[in-house]
Amino acid sequence: MRKLILGLAITLDGYIEGPNGEYDWCFTDQDYGLNSFFKQIDAIFIGRKSYEMMQQQTEGQNGETIPGMPVLPEYVFSKTLTSVKEGAVLISGDSIVEVRKIKNQPGKDIWLFGGATLFHSLMKEGLVDELWLSVHPILLGAGKLLFAEQEHRTKLKLLESKTYESGLLSIRYGVGYA
Repeated sequence: MRKLILGLAITLDGYIEGPNGEYDWCFTDQDYGLNSFFKQIDAIFIGRKSYEMMQQQTEGQNGETIPGMPVLPEYVFSKTLTSVKEGAVLISGDSIVEVRKIKNQPGKDIWLFGGATLFHSLMKEGLVDELWLSVHPILLGAGKLLFAEQEHRTKLKLLESKTYESGLLSIRYGVGYA
């Protein structure tokens, strides 16, 4: 079965975006392991808000969302969108059933790019296998938190950590370990 890996930038105080949706605090001075990660995945899951944000960003960068990112099948999860860009797949039905189906298909791992709402629903169902967080050395103090209140505790197992000269800490945890 393919692994579903949440991979994103987060501040030390747990925010994934600022109070106005900004992410100007994210380091872009090097790849921070992304090129290696891109070799491990062959699909991306993305929620509506993150999808729309990526589409806006792409328009200003000649079609490139993230430098070095290969063209990947995108699965866009939304109850309100009626269409998505060519090559993307809109998932508007039962997202849990669809995620289980896709995870059981042959292939490489899947990148859960965002957002927080999609992450919470998949985490609650035990469908997220790893958390790969790029912890940025900044305290935003407000914005959108990644982790909301949960119904139960979730055990994690440290799989890898790496510290960069910039102060960024890359950590990977396996989800659901006893």
